[in-house]
Amino acid sequence: MKTRNKIAFGSALIGAAGSAAAALPTAASGAFTTLQEDVLDLIDLAWPPAIAITVAFIVLRLFKKSANAAV
Repeated sequence: MKTRNKIAFGSALIGAAGSAAAALPTAASGAFTTLQEDVLDLIDLAWPPAIAITVAFIVLRLFKKSANAAV
């Protein structure tokens, strides 16, 4: 494929992607919005356990270091 053909193909692909996004039905848009809200809610629920587990690993590592240094 020559460079000119590649550029034309890329331009056509970008144009098609733009028109496809513009033709998104309102029901699909609403579904994606709902999905995004649900995912963000799940991420908000996951932060406290993730922080607690990380702190626990740090404390265990520090305890292990100090226990090994005392021996």
